[in-house]
Amino acid sequence: MISIYIISDVMGDIVCDIMLRLSMKRTSGVPRGLLRFLVLKFLMEKPMSGAEIVEEIKLETDGKWKPSPGSIYPLLAWLQDKNFARETSTVESGMKRYFLTDNGKEFFEEQIKFGQTFLEKMKWLAPMFIGGFHFDTNHENLLCAKESAKNVLKTFIELDAKKHNLTKQNVEEIAKILDDSNRQLRNIIHKINEKNQSEFSN
Repeated sequence: MISIYIISDVMGDIVCDIMLRLSMKRTSGVPRGLLRFLVLKFLMEKPMSGAEIVEEIKLETDGKWKPSPGSIYPLLAWLQDKNFARETSTVESGMKRYFLTDNGKEFFEEQIKFGQTFLEKMKWLAPMFIGGFHFDTNHENLLCAKESAKNVLKTFIELDAKKHNLTKQNVEEIAKILDDSNRQLRNIIHKINEKNQSEFSN
């Protein structure tokens, strides 16, 4: 029964990840499974309050996603009802903090293992979401770049299949290539922003 439950969460989280990358503004459509996974992840690391979890998600998404208290606290209550989480015995600054029980840790580990297995089998779908689907009508300017990004992702998937054979030098070379590419892409964004600001001021 728990496997069926996790499958639906993993599928929802995959779709959510795609939609978040397309438009982080549409957070109303974020599946509950993704939020639950993040809450479990944070509580696995250390006891946290609902407000601290909200701020951590906001921080990690550069302010693009800030879950509402109305979504966080019912989820924390659900985790307690399922004996996956409990409140800490001491309350600091009037703030309730929660921690995972052994059942909660086991539940989280099961989600991770199942998700990893599922994604291993479904990795071949990833390039299609970059190069195969277009959610707008004015994509011609980026069409060639999307094909290039698709090829890079395919190569990365192939590298991942050989990850156990990678040397430290291989990893350092990969990191340098990615860092250099990111700097060049960020430079393009910077130039576009400067041009837009210049046109706006004129």
